[in-house]
Amino acid sequence: MPDKFQATWVSHTSLSDFLHCPRAYFLKNVYKNPDTNRKMQIMSPALALGQAVHDTVERLSILPVQQRFAVPLLEKFENSWKKVSGKKGGFTSESQEQTYQERGEAMIRRVTGHPGPLKRKAVKIKEDLPWYWLSEEDEIILCGKIDWLEYLEETDNVHIIDFKTGRSKENESSLQLPIYLLLAQNTQQRSVAKASYWYLDSDDAPTEKHLPNPEQAHETILEHAKKMKLARKLGHFKCPTNGCRHCTPFERILKGEGEKVGVNDFNQDIFILPFKESEKESTIL
Repeated sequence: MPDKFQATWVSHTSLSDFLHCPRAYFLKNVYKNPDTNRKMQIMSPALALGQAVHDTVERLSILPVQQRFAVPLLEKFENSWKKVSGKKGGFTSESQEQTYQERGEAMIRRVTGHPGPLKRKAVKIKEDLPWYWLSEEDEIILCGKIDWLEYLEETDNVHIIDFKTGRSKENESSLQLPIYLLLAQNTQQRSVAKASYWYLDSDDAPTEKHLPNPEQAHETILEHAKKMKLARKLGHFKCPTNGCRHCTPFERILKGEGEKVGVNDFNQDIFILPFKESEKESTIL
């Protein structure tokens, strides 16, 4: 078996970064600041909102069903929010932070009022970061965390649930479900019966999606992963448009435009960026 420490590790996030812009992928997933030897993360209000809500809801899966709502979720959310409050969450004003915090609180109240699968048994994969060999021959590992695996007692199967905190719907061409299907099939022993997105900002229940074909999913993910590995080998990470919305924020950090506000739990330097004049006219929530 090949050495996992020498393998190319691929996740939904890293593969999406690469497909959007190889340069953005490099700056986010490969490049390390020579002064700190750390990778960088650019924090934004939307990202802070997602982190706080996910942190609150996903932690329920490690608790027995009868204990999950023993402590009010809003209390847990308040503790999670402290980790992203102020500049740490990319907020530029108290009013902006309040707007996002209230959105998060509304999502938590929705989950509390309509717990659905969260009140049923869940499967918890033991590894902190589940992974398996997508291809030993090509030395490629597929990894990632699935938000929630509902245990379906009647059939001894699992239901993949991904929590969404944004207002836009996931694109049908997204590779997220194919990747999660492969991970669920190869990192735990039960079959996958269904998969859903739960849009916590608007929906009281998960929306079931069509399950991808496992063989086609494997073939597609491996094809993209091989291209990623080749780019890493050649050191070829060029933006297709010579400066796009995916890589430009990271280029601004390299130019010194960002402000470092801390180090996160993944040992990444956290930066925030000032608004450009063209961005001050409106705010996307």
